Amino acid sequence: MRLLNVADARAEAQRRLPKIFFDYIDGGAASEATMRANEADFACYELEQRALSGITAPRLGTTFLGQKQALPFMLGPVGFLGLYARDGEIQAARAAAKAGIGFCLSSFSLASITRLARQVQAQPMFQLYMLKDRSLALDMMGAARGAGVETLFLTVDCAITGIRERDARNGFRALTRLTPSLALKLLERPGWCWDMLRQGRPQVEALAGRKAFGRNLLAQAAALSARIDPALSWKDLDWVRTQWPGRIVLKGIMHPEDAHWARETGMDGITVSNHGGRQLDGASSTISRLAEIVAAAGGIEVTIDGGFRRGADILKAIALGASGVMLGRAAAFALAADGERGVSTIIAALAREIEVAMVLMGCPDIDTLRAEGPRFLKVK
Repeated sequence: MRLLNVADARAEAQRRLPKIFFDYIDGGAASEATMRANEADFACYELEQRALSGITAPRLGTTFLGQKQALPFMLGPVGFLGLYARDGEIQAARAAAKAGIGFCLSSFSLASITRLARQVQAQPMFQLYMLKDRSLALDMMGAARGAGVETLFLTVDCAITGIRERDARNGFRALTRLTPSLALKLLERPGWCWDMLRQGRPQVEALAGRKAFGRNLLAQAAALSARIDPALSWKDLDWVRTQWPGRIVLKGIMHPEDAHWARETGMDGITVSNHGGRQLDGASSTISRLAEIVAAAGGIEVTIDGGFRRGADILKAIALGASGVMLGRAAAFALAADGERGVSTIIAALAREIEVAMVLMGCPDIDTLRAEGPRFLKVK
């Protein structure tokens, strides 16, 4: 199947992946209303079309999170990419590096940050869930520092796991071993099974040798989820700052007051995120809250994720004040559809959509769009 856009990648991912893993990435919390709103609410904003600008080759590059980026988006942290394709984290990171954009590795990854840094010639970022066991969190931060990571994303919207009914029906994170019924369902996707067999028994490499977490991926995922600290609060950020010398970005900010406190507590940036609609169902879409959160952030860097499927979506976020956009499901679907090549294809497709739109908007470069956003955007 030729991948022209993210919808094509999603369809191919659904065809290729076992249902338990497709539903994990595709689903949201409860009725999935917030997940749907993330995509639907881009329609509340319209790009301004302008004529006779003379612009033929807009500059798509920009700088955010301390890195020069060839495009105004990066690949954000997505758990278990190694289940969507063999060595999935490595393949996705390579595609990002070839495109000149950033990549952030999730704590819930099969590949360790150490192996990623060794196999991919680019500077990765790392996403951390704060764990009850601070020594394990320190080990993860230490590994990230050793791998050359400068930007740490601290996810702060998971004090409790949202009710994800698709996962409940499939048993994802409830199962701790491969049952006969699950094995039969996996065998319905022989291509995926062969791909997985080529990388050996999947496991979370960062937990290797830790007997308390189990010896297989299902057990490790359940154990790691259970160790996320539900009592994380603003006062804990002082401890994180003392342990991490680089840039800290709070991921999961959805209210202007929280953006204000992020700045007051010395954070370097925030990510406007509702966890892809996978936590609080009934919450706002990310794009609908972006402008007021940017205003409250007081100049610290603001990135955003949630529902981005088209180049126009990305441009709307930049016009509303975001420094950059983080792709989650879009990249995961592409990886599941066609590995590294699929991710590269979708990155290129989004870049082309952005380029065409900017020509028709009369916008010369991303920095102009960020600085003069209201000139290029109409709120319906």
